[in-house]
Amino acid sequence: MPEVIPESTIRVLDHGFVRLDDAMADDLSVVNAARVSFARRKEEMDESDEGLIRFLMRDRHGTPFEHNSFRFHIRSPIFVAREWMRHRVGSFNEFSMRYAKATDDFYVPEAEDVRSQVGKPGAYTFETVSPELAEQTREELRALYDAAYTTYARLVEQGVARELARSVMPVGAYTEFYWTVNARSLMNFVSLRAAETAQREIRRYADACERFLAERMPVTYDAFVAAGRVGP
Repeated sequence: MPEVIPESTIRVLDHGFVRLDDAMADDLSVVNAARVSFARRKEEMDESDEGLIRFLMRDRHGTPFEHNSFRFHIRSPIFVAREWMRHRVGSFNEFSMRYAKATDDFYVPEAEDVRSQVGKPGAYTFETVSPELAEQTREELRALYDAAYTTYARLVEQGVARELARSVMPVGAYTEFYWTVNARSLMNFVSLRAAETAQREIRRYADACERFLAERMPVTYDAFVAAGRVGP
């Protein structure tokens, strides 16, 4: 997984990051949400509570895992953000190129991440390409990005509205957004987007989110892994 850097931030790809902006999340929130059915409340975790969490996860009693919150600040290529927001879990607020100048940061994959696609939709496999093709791909991406941003900047300078000038920006441009999500939905996201079948770029973001889940809710996370990484 990516290296953790100061201020609860994990760098991802060449210009991206996942930052845990704030959290109201711990294993005790799961325990107390479950035990309220019996008018009980705990102040500290013990072994019986850890067993309860494992039971809830194993038997997929999911609602107790919803009584917590993670607020992430994410910077990613637009194509990653679009995949992310398809999940429709949690709340999103994104940087707007209607109101602010577009970023001049674009995603250029490392040479080892340039890959070919083999197979049918839904059953693709990926293979590395030759070093020559990898470098050619990186150079062509840079050239396209430079041309797109030059055009965008020129249009804005000439008075074209940002909301229209942004049309020239490719999906490799970076965007930022906030994502607030509970642990149940976060586990669902991780189970799908950190899987081997997910696109490589979003997998790295999912790995970063998973790291914060493990740090904040270690008992829940261990139960999640033990249950085959399937959310409750």
